[in-house]
Amino acid sequence: MPSFVIVEKCDGCQSAPRTACQYICPNDLMVLDREKMKAYNQEPEMCWECYSCVKICPQQAIEVRGYVDFVPLGATVFPMRGTDSIMWTVKFRNGLIKRFKFPIRTTPEGSIDVYAGFPPADRSKIGDNTLFSEPDTLDGLELATPKK
Repeated sequence: MPSFVIVEKCDGCQSAPRTACQYICPNDLMVLDREKMKAYNQEPEMCWECYSCVKICPQQAIEVRGYVDFVPLGATVFPMRGTDSIMWTVKFRNGLIKRFKFPIRTTPEGSIDVYAGFPPADRSKIGDNTLFSEPDTLDGLELATPKK
């Protein structure tokens, strides 16, 4: 079952040029109805059920069916994204509610050490066949080079 927008919750990302679901959808299925300021899935049959739009929606206004391996038929699934985790709330047909919390394993932009202990790349060796980490990791071994 494809994603669908709960119109009562959708605010069109508060008149932004593009909604969050439009930005994230890998198949470009989500569009904004400018008249109603509500997003919708323009081709539901083409939805991959990747959950990207569901996870990014700031209003939790998008719903999809849960995968049958963890959510039985008739249950609903809603994620709530925090700064450090995503909490999935599953409401079963009998009214039972369960919540599952998963950490977000990302790092802030610009916080990664690009060279991670290696010296900066030497641009003069751009035509060389070795990778920038190989001189140290090959322990003096020579790589085979193709004959011209």
